[in-house]
This record gives sequence, C-alpha cells and structure tokens, in this order.
Amino acid sequence: MADEEYEEELGEEGGPARPPRLRLSRRGVAVLVALGALVAGALGWTVFFSSALDVRGVAVQGLDSGRLTQQDVERALGGTARGPLARVDLDEARAEVAKVPRVARAEVWRGWPHTLRVKVTERRPVAAIQHEGGGFVQVDADGVEFATEPQPPAGVPVVALDLSGPAQDALSVIDRPTLVRAAVTVAAGLPPEVAQQAGSLTVHSYDDIRLKLASGATVRWGSAQDTGRKAKVLTALLGRKASNYDVSAPDAPAVSG
Repeated sequence: MADEEYEEELGEEGGPARPPRLRLSRRGVAVLVALGALVAGALGWTVFFSSALDVRGVAVQGLDSGRLTQQDVERALGGTARGPLARVDLDEARAEVAKVPRVARAEVWRGWPHTLRVKVTERRPVAAIQHEGGGFVQVDADGVEFATEPQPPAGVPVVALDLSGPAQDALSVIDRPTLVRAAVTVAAGLPPEVAQQAGSLTVHSYDDIRLKLASGATVRWGSAQDTGRKAKVLTALLGRKASNYDVSAPDAPAVSG
C-alpha cells in the first residue's frame, strides 16, 4: 500500500521474528489530519451555521404569580431566540428578559439540541401605592415600582402620605420619594403573618410612620430605622389584644386600648 510501511523486526538472539508493525508514512499522517479537519469543520458548520440545531422552543421556569406568562418572556426574547442554538447570545437574551418589569432576575442557558431555557425570579409586591390616575402601583422590597393594577394585591399594605399641617414642612427637608422609600422599607420588613393583617401604611413624617391593621388597631412605627427589631417586637405584642401598639422605641414598646 502506498501510504503504509511494514517493518519486520528480528527477535532477540536470533529468535523468531516479531510481527510486522504498521507505520504510516508522512503522506498517510497528512491524510488523517486532513480527514480530521474535515470532520471538525463539518461538525462546526452543523452546530453553528446549519438549521439542524436551530432553536425550536423556549422553556420557562419560575412563572409562579400567574401575572407573568410564557408569552411575556418569549416576546422579550424576540429575535435573540432564533437561529442556531449555539449562536444565541446568552448575555443578550438574559438582559432582554430582565427588562420585563415583573422580572427581578433572569438566567438563560442552552438545552440541547433545540431548547433555550429561561429561569425567572418574579418581583413580589411588599406594598402598593395609590396612583393619581387610578389603580395601585405595586412596589417590591427594593423599592422598584413594577406594575399597576385596579386593586392592591392581597396581603400587602397600601402606602399613603398624610403630610397635612406642620408635617407639610417635612417636604422642604425630605422629598416625597424618600418618604415613600421609608414606608416601603417598613413594609418589606413585616413578617408574613403581620403583612397579612396590614391594611394601610401612612407616612405623617420621616419619623412618624403608622400601620393600620385589618382589625382596626394602629401601630405607631416611628421611622424606618430598626425595622427588623420593631417587627419582632410587634409580632410578640400582637398576642395581646389592643387598639394601639407603639414600637417606635423597640426597647420600650407600649400597648393601650
């Protein structure tokens, strides 16, 4: 054969000859290398350029609220979820999904051979703010306003600003968005069992925030500072029926009525 050479070797001390060994010539090695390159090229073309491994579906995990849908995610992906799966820019796809207002975080990866997989973490409302034009704006724990609905979501307080009278002067020192963020901080710190009872969260000033419970009881919270400690104290105090709870000074809480 032109590309193969056989070499016969004698055994030790005149013993029987060893079986001939096959050695490839330089030409044979070159042929094998060329074949390997062709195979690799064909495989690369199939993966990156042909339609054999195109995106044919999007699988979405984390749609728990019923408000964010598969269609919302697919619409956000747009043209990034087309063509060969290997050529999908995962960072771009992730960024596009993250632009959806209800999405707090997104992960995107390839599910071979034809699926683009997406996992979303939805924003959860901790408070609602009544919109001047009607409806209620939902706010998450980071203070992000992400949706407006006709009614406030269940289990979260409605934030209101009541800065009438002397409290109106507070706006000259602390602006309205800062006061709203303070209220959202309080709402985010409420334990679930307390949040379920919350009706409204009214800001009278930066250090006078009050929570109205579904029972009609009022909780004087004070400022948003030490919200974690105040939440623990309030949880303990709610075991005592009362009309007024004061946790503005968590080391010296008060109950009355």
